[in-house]
Amino acid sequence: MPKEDDYLALSGLQHFLFCRRQWALIHIENQWAENLRTTEGQLLHERAHDETLSELRGNVLIVRGLRVSSEKLGVSGQCDVVEFHRTKEGIPLHGREGLWTVYPVEYKRGEPKADRCDAAQLCAEAMCLEEMLKTAIPEGALFYGETRRRTAVAFDQALRSIVTDALREMNEMYRRGYTPKCKTGKWCNACSLKEICLPVLQKDRSVEAYIKEALCESC
Repeated sequence: MPKEDDYLALSGLQHFLFCRRQWALIHIENQWAENLRTTEGQLLHERAHDETLSELRGNVLIVRGLRVSSEKLGVSGQCDVVEFHRTKEGIPLHGREGLWTVYPVEYKRGEPKADRCDAAQLCAEAMCLEEMLKTAIPEGALFYGETRRRTAVAFDQALRSIVTDALREMNEMYRRGYTPKCKTGKWCNACSLKEICLPVLQKDRSVEAYIKEALCESC
């Protein structure tokens, strides 16, 4: 298991499942670029990650920007929002009366996606919380900025396996310092690192042909 100082960023799991090369460029080679999607996502997370915003609404304690980690997974990061619901069964919380169940909520721009990248990141957060708080967390929610609605996510064994398998591979790639070659697809158009990754160079034409075309366009 990696030492705590070597834990991977929890937020990188979504990058990895979206594109392994994108994750490596960001988290191994420390490269980054902003686009509209990343800017919108950052603005959406600013309030969610404000650690000063914790409040009690009836029987629901809302905590923002909660820091979590997992020795088993070798990962650490922050949860956007964690709700603690006061119930008859649950765990005790320091300075709070009663017992509480745990419900993580992750904020995302756009709308629900067909893949499970967002759900896997939320599940990883839940698995960290389970390890830290010694409790079971069966479900959480994704809140999408475009629809302004929550989508419930069940943390079933299939989703948990996606998380553990991905993080095992991520830790190995990080240890090796390995950046995969580009696998082009329609997802490349949505990537903020498109101009750094240059997926167009992975096509059949040579680098020389690409440079000549770029020079002609600038004439």
